[in-house]
Amino acid sequence: MTLLDQAHAAMEAAPGDDAARLRFYGQLADGELFLLLEREPEDETLTPQVFNLDEGPVVLAFDLEERLAAFTGVPAPYAALPGRVVAGLLAGQGIGLGLNLGDAPSAMLLPPDAVEWLADTIGHAPDEAEARPESFTPPRLPQSLIAALDGKLGRAGGLAAHALLAAVRYDDGRDGHMLAFIAARPGAEPALARSVSEALTFSGLEAEALDVAFFAEGAPAEAAMARVALRFDLPVPKAPELREERAPAAPGMDPARPPILRY
Repeated sequence: MTLLDQAHAAMEAAPGDDAARLRFYGQLADGELFLLLEREPEDETLTPQVFNLDEGPVVLAFDLEERLAAFTGVPAPYAALPGRVVAGLLAGQGIGLGLNLGDAPSAMLLPPDAVEWLADTIGHAPDEAEARPESFTPPRLPQSLIAALDGKLGRAGGLAAHALLAAVRYDDGRDGHMLAFIAARPGAEPALARSVSEALTFSGLEAEALDVAFFAEGAPAEAAMARVALRFDLPVPKAPELREERAPAAPGMDPARPPILRY
């Protein structure tokens, strides 16, 4: 049972539970998918194999290489991409996603509107605002949201030193909660803010407002917050192995250069 299998089983066991459904889509967005291709990738262009089913055209993706191999039965070209990249590339194409078709417990067909919804959800950028914190107290958020944040931040290694979560009162009298990233890497702020927004959305607790801030290490606000905050340590990425020749990056793994789908 993969993480996607587990999330799918929880969704199927509670068809009326929106939170379980959202957690499944969150896992789908965060996980790696192996997209079946018609031919080997050319530069940054991918040509997915499109199947015309009664439900409409679909492309196929699997969360394990072994599942793709079992489905095709023969060696086949594929591209390993984050689920969010697959959804973004398919959005607006009128093409559905066949997920783990075969014997996998999470086998299902996602219609084009579901793929479109996922792409829109993960593409939503949080609003920007300015406020001055006055005091901090221990956080009072549901455990399910804290677990969702922990999972998201566990995949953000190298983007910041760590993060602090606390209840906050601002100088205008407003109360809320703040997640502060400490020593964020320059340029990583939008990605970190989106990851927090997604944690709220896919936990089913989007109504729980959560402000995101960025503090320099050693800033007075960090010291005040650290006394009462819940701390999240972001993993330190492993140093890449040194090689004489640098292998080209796989299509879709550079967020600044998403691959192009050609049908």
